Amino acid sequence: MGRDLLKNGFKTALLDKQPMIGLWCTLDGDTATEVAAVAGYDWLLFDTEHTPSSDRDVLRKLQTAAAYPVFSVVRPSSNDRVRIKRLLDIGVQTLLIPYVESEAEAVYAVEATRYPPAGKRGVAGAMRAARYGTIQAYQARADDEICVLVQIESRAGLDNLEAIASVEGVDGVFVGPADLAANCGLKLPEDSAELRKTIESAFERIHKVGKPIGILSTVESDARHYLDLGATFVAIGVDTSLLMRSSADLAKRFKK
Repeated sequence: MGRDLLKNGFKTALLDKQPMIGLWCTLDGDTATEVAAVAGYDWLLFDTEHTPSSDRDVLRKLQTAAAYPVFSVVRPSSNDRVRIKRLLDIGVQTLLIPYVESEAEAVYAVEATRYPPAGKRGVAGAMRAARYGTIQAYQARADDEICVLVQIESRAGLDNLEAIASVEGVDGVFVGPADLAANCGLKLPEDSAELRKTIESAFERIHKVGKPIGILSTVESDARHYLDLGATFVAIGVDTSLLMRSSADLAKRFKK
């Protein structure tokens, strides 16, 4: 029996300009994923750029999160066609591509997610994304449900921001504060005000292009500020940091 193509609710929400609150997930293990999935966030970012997560780890996270009403987003380790292909084949529908610095790199990322003739995604049949070959005409229909988010986190990315954001197939632009600060020569926390101005300027430019904006901000007041500025997908915490801070605070209250 043929199966229907899975709809990408995250992409639909972006198009509808619905603000979504997310959590940055870096911890290994199915239990950590499940705890995050039931916590009430709209989306979870599974990071493979700064974690040792393998494709198999990502697969387990996708399978675990699928039981709950939360969207899964995956950040590959790099803007690499083979890496992206493998993630798509195991069922990733929304990708956050790191360190995009030019229009050409944005085009490369989009092409990696599209089947020929629109792109250069490799063709396979009985993989998880196609429900192991049971989705009829998967290859002809899959592109519509793929969501490509590009990450701006360098001076070069800022210099080419409008060109990057305007690439057809780029569904959203994510501003990465930490790397952006480092690449712009800003030291935190003393240069926080300058970083905020840089981010606000980037927001204005992205808004003019008309693409949804995302950001990670673990400071509540800043996260609310960026939502007020029109950010659509905002991650407000990192699982490792939340666990570390809560654990350390509890220990301090009981130790002299």
